[in-house]
Amino acid sequence: MTSLRHQATARPSTKGRAVARTQTLLQGENGIGTVRKTTLPGGLRVVTETLPSVRSATFGIWAHVGSRDETPALGGATHYLEHLLFKGTGRRSALDISAAIDAVGGEMNAFTAKEYTCYYARVLDTDLPLAIDVVCDMLTGSLIEPADVDAERGVILEEIAMTEDDPGDCVHDLFAHTMFGDTPLGRPVLGTEDTVNALTADRVRRFYRKHYDPTHLVVAAAGNVDHAKVVRLVRRAFDRAGALERTDAVPVGPRDGTRTIRTAGRVELLGRKTEQAHVVLGMPGIARTDDRRWALGVLNTALGGGMSSRLFQEVREKRGLAYSVYSYTSSFADCGLFGVYAGCRPSQVHDVLRICRDELDQVAQHGLSDEELRRAIGQLSGSTVLGLEDTGALMNRIGKSELCWGEQMSVDDMLARIAAVTPDEVREVAAEVLGRRPSLSVIGPLKDKQAARLHEAVS
Repeated sequence: MTSLRHQATARPSTKGRAVARTQTLLQGENGIGTVRKTTLPGGLRVVTETLPSVRSATFGIWAHVGSRDETPALGGATHYLEHLLFKGTGRRSALDISAAIDAVGGEMNAFTAKEYTCYYARVLDTDLPLAIDVVCDMLTGSLIEPADVDAERGVILEEIAMTEDDPGDCVHDLFAHTMFGDTPLGRPVLGTEDTVNALTADRVRRFYRKHYDPTHLVVAAAGNVDHAKVVRLVRRAFDRAGALERTDAVPVGPRDGTRTIRTAGRVELLGRKTEQAHVVLGMPGIARTDDRRWALGVLNTALGGGMSSRLFQEVREKRGLAYSVYSYTSSFADCGLFGVYAGCRPSQVHDVLRICRDELDQVAQHGLSDEELRRAIGQLSGSTVLGLEDTGALMNRIGKSELCWGEQMSVDDMLARIAAVTPDEVREVAAEVLGRRPSLSVIGPLKDKQAARLHEAVS
């Protein structure tokens, strides 16, 4: 497929209504995989990818707000609001919302991240109008009643408790704090017990009005969908709520800015009576717009992305020191993280950390072998395509791309970028990212002498 980001076609407007602008962003063969975008009056963007061969469709709305948009007093407000939008509108109760999608065998959910929130429903293609009406109603007509806020508070506190009971999950929140400190990126998406208890209906409602303006939203649909029909149904739903009245509104662009990560070499230990010690050893990564992300993706795959990766082979296969060990990257608008996770017996922590540090240092100095590079490129290419085999994944791709990059890239272009990664590019990004002094986060029952030695891993 070829990117056609600047090919625009004027659509006829309905009398008395402002004109919507439609573009073909990616042109697929015979219309299959074609990605189109319409910008409605009010600044609302609608992006679709058409796949006539499937019988399902996924409809989602992405909001340009995440936990990094919260002040300390509003910690957890974005996630709290995600829950509350399912609690009822002027047209539907909470039961009506869930029953409507259940009655057609669909799936509906939402997720909150550091920089965005998404609400979605996956249904049969014939039930897409219902999904559009329900999800749009939730986004534009939520009541956020005090009684619902109080009732949902208990649910969210239980979710926080559930996360804290899972040290393999909780250690990643701890690592974010280790790297970013008490900043929006360093605080947990769910908030804390104190911040959630302090949130009121009025505070959440103000947060909702500020961040759920149409200029902050991207509508995305993928599957057996007709772009013009999706636009028509979305416009009708938002018009019903009076949400598109600002005809001069301009969509909010992708985030930018500069984020300084805390000094390297930090160690944070959270003592817990767990069977395993859970560790994340890592350092600053790169922003999601950085062109080196393709080389870093290949590097990450070779280091800890599968059973043939260096870390899996050295830590698990050769020495049997851990069941789960992997590396990962997290990229934001202006910064990123690279981390290595392992779960092991407390008595093996220092051996695991030493091996991981040695492997990171080796790759930082010498890069990857030709065989590792070839295998990583093949693995990353294959997983990229396989990960887009359902309409939900396709909706996520086009919605996130519009929100975070302001453009679309075809799968063929993505595969070409991965295949074009060279040994020199991997060596350069490895030297910069892995050559930095790491920081360390640990959750587990480490004794005083073990804890005192943790600084050895980051020295």
